[in-house]
Amino acid sequence: METTYRKRCKRYDIDCQAHCLTFSCFQRQQFFSKDRCCEWLLQGMQKGRENGMYDLWGFVIMPEHVHIVLLPKPEIKISSILSTIKQSVSKHALLWTKQNAPDFLKFMEDIQPDGKRHHRFWQRGGGYDRNLRRLEDVQEKIHYIHRNPVRRGLVKTPDDWKWSSFHAWQTGEDIPIVIDRESLVT
Repeated sequence: METTYRKRCKRYDIDCQAHCLTFSCFQRQQFFSKDRCCEWLLQGMQKGRENGMYDLWGFVIMPEHVHIVLLPKPEIKISSILSTIKQSVSKHALLWTKQNAPDFLKFMEDIQPDGKRHHRFWQRGGGYDRNLRRLEDVQEKIHYIHRNPVRRGLVKTPDDWKWSSFHAWQTGEDIPIVIDRESLVT
């Protein structure tokens, strides 16, 4: 199978600027169609929050990709945030697959240019990173990502999609994970 490589994502780590991060599963496979994978991602996002890396403002987990809107804490690099989130999910997924579904490993196999074989959960590269400079940009992006499952025809309303921050924003309940509302409105 031939693998194509994209140009690296250019990142601008500017203090006090929010980011909308988008990254995909390996070969855009629908790994997040399984609740366990979504839970692992939520744990990874929560870990980054609890470690003081960022304020989490919004997210949606789609079957084959993720959107996250966040504000990095001063001097925290986006690459560090991505590593914290993505490595946690990869480790859980690989361990679970080896123990419970070893035949599935072939769908995670990546043959590198040097011929080495690795198992991947995430698509190569850093994904897409957009700096959000104004409050209006942040609000628009959160609204946009919450509507993603509706645009795809997966649900009728954003509230019907379990794997996003929509419910947390609408009700004030931190379900499925904590959203840092206070830092967005101040």
